[in-house]
Amino acid sequence: MEILAYGVQVDEKPLLRAAFAGQHELRLLEEFLNRNTAPLAAGYEVVSTSVNAELDGAVLRILAAGGTRMIAQRSTGFNNIDLEVAAELGLTVARVSYYSPYAVAEFAWTLAMAVNRRLIRAANRTREFDFRLDGLMGRDIHGMTVGVIGTGKIGECFARIAHGFGTRLLGWDVAENPCCRDELGMKYTELEVLLAESDIADDTLARLMTMPNVLVTSHQAYFTDTAVGQIVDATVGNVEDYLSGRRSENTLVPVR
Repeated sequence: MEILAYGVQVDEKPLLRAAFAGQHELRLLEEFLNRNTAPLAAGYEVVSTSVNAELDGAVLRILAAGGTRMIAQRSTGFNNIDLEVAAELGLTVARVSYYSPYAVAEFAWTLAMAVNRRLIRAANRTREFDFRLDGLMGRDIHGMTVGVIGTGKIGECFARIAHGFGTRLLGWDVAENPCCRDELGMKYTELEVLLAESDIADDTLARLMTMPNVLVTSHQAYFTDTAVGQIVDATVGNVEDYLSGRRSENTLVPVR
């Protein structure tokens, strides 16, 4: 089978080629899927996309008219896909339902530490042989108040790392996470309280953040906005499920 993959990053290429080697013919495009690039998928039964793809009704109709029958999204998020139109067109849609939550949580903490300890500024100065310490003063993470907005799998992992630093944990979610509350000692509060009291706020639900919310925060608060990556193995599995007529936890719109 011929598969067309859109929005493929440089580091994804060898992984995708190795994963599909000897099984399917794979064409990789760096361009993202949109109304202008959708016609390139004509003749490809399976199309693989990234979270940056435009998969609204218009694009889905172009894909379906060109013979596409399955869309394998290489991300957990799927808010860019019009699932209702996909179902109407008989398109099978699958995504990556799970990956290591620590991969995202650790990266978020890397960003927070870099901001707190002024690592980027220090590195840039060092390249210029400027070894002044002015403006490089950081703060101890230990003893800080860390707010976690969204305490699901990723939020819990972020909180566990924060707990290891010896921080005070605040949380906000529509449903409390017992592990965060009972094991890590997280105190659930209203969103406004969390933002006002936190030194570091991990926003796993980025859409909640608006300018009025940001203005509530302390002037010294640091924000981290965690995001998801692409998972090759799950994409391969989604294609195999489609070919076998199986439905898995990754399937958003099933095989007809």
